[in-house]
Amino acid sequence: MEPTQPPQPSEPGAPAAYPSPGPYAAPGPYTSPGMPYTGAPGPYGPYGPYGQPRKTTNGLAVGSLVSGIVCCLPPLGLVLGIFALRQIKKRQQGGKGMAIAGTVLSTLSTLLVVLGLITGQVQEGIRGFREGVREAAATRLPMELRTGECFLDDTGQGEYTLGVRVVDCAVPHDGEITGRFEVTGHDKWPGEKTLEQLGEERCETMGAAYALDTWKLGADAGSGHYFPDRRSWRDGEHRIACFVDAGKKTRGSLRGDRTTLTADQLAFLTHVNPIEDAVYGEPEDGPDDDIEANQVWAADVRAAIDSARVSLRGRVWEKPAQAPMKAYLARLDAASKQWGKLAKAADEEAFWDAYDRAWELLPEDGGKDVRKALGLTHTPPEADGERGSA
Repeated sequence: MEPTQPPQPSEPGAPAAYPSPGPYAAPGPYTSPGMPYTGAPGPYGPYGPYGQPRKTTNGLAVGSLVSGIVCCLPPLGLVLGIFALRQIKKRQQGGKGMAIAGTVLSTLSTLLVVLGLITGQVQEGIRGFREGVREAAATRLPMELRTGECFLDDTGQGEYTLGVRVVDCAVPHDGEITGRFEVTGHDKWPGEKTLEQLGEERCETMGAAYALDTWKLGADAGSGHYFPDRRSWRDGEHRIACFVDAGKKTRGSLRGDRTTLTADQLAFLTHVNPIEDAVYGEPEDGPDDDIEANQVWAADVRAAIDSARVSLRGRVWEKPAQAPMKAYLARLDAASKQWGKLAKAADEEAFWDAYDRAWELLPEDGGKDVRKALGLTHTPPEADGERGSA
């Protein structure tokens, strides 16, 4: 074979000279089509640069573990764990530890539920949960309650009430809402003293109109109210809620107003209650210390008696009430004359001489027989050791 001549350098600017093609080597060791390549593997192994596929975590195993931890539907976590173990073995997946842990926890939870059902603890827990939900739903601000709703005030903190629990009036309760009103005329919080005064004035009137049948209330009954504090006022709560309080926990509604009374019941209470109010206005100082104040009081009582006499006598009553009403009016006639003497007493001695007789003639039973005939409360409230009650 003749030696080949080395390539000559090209002239500047001329195309590069390439060697003439020489003979080719024999073909390499290729295998049949479709068979694996038999050459040496590259630096990343026979499967390319990504190596073997990663294992995936079984989803049922995750679900089993979560169900076992949170103890929700324990049998569900147990079932998921069993199926997860089967799939993991078949599919070569990860998550075996989670499946085992979920199965164990769910098994324990299931045993506890079964034990609770046997001993009754689960039922007791369910009842307690339901009761808690009901109590939470019933707790509201007093200003949000409707007229006639009864409540328990056991959420107080010091002098402040965080909320009251609405209850059926048939169960023992602390009070009964008589109404509410909006405080107006104040651009900023008026202060506790002002709100307290407004509540006393307005709520006493509301309570008197709400519970006309005062014998339902008892001797210790009174009216009360809730008013907003500075923060509540700033948040837009400007209402005062009024309620009537029987003085102790009581059963049954105290309501006796125009929406619940018959025409005869309403007429009787409307004219008789002012006598009761006047009687309770007796001065703290006796006639020996303030004769004029006691004379004014006696005159007020007589005026209330005379107003009731005229109004009650001018009405046609139901037949069952006619006879007891006649007897009641006769006693009022006699009481009017004696209270007139008391109001005109010349001095302390004359006042005391007429005082006991005036009380004797006043129907202290409040027309019990008339009340019974009209279907009103006819059991007088327990006496508090003092005079007073018409």
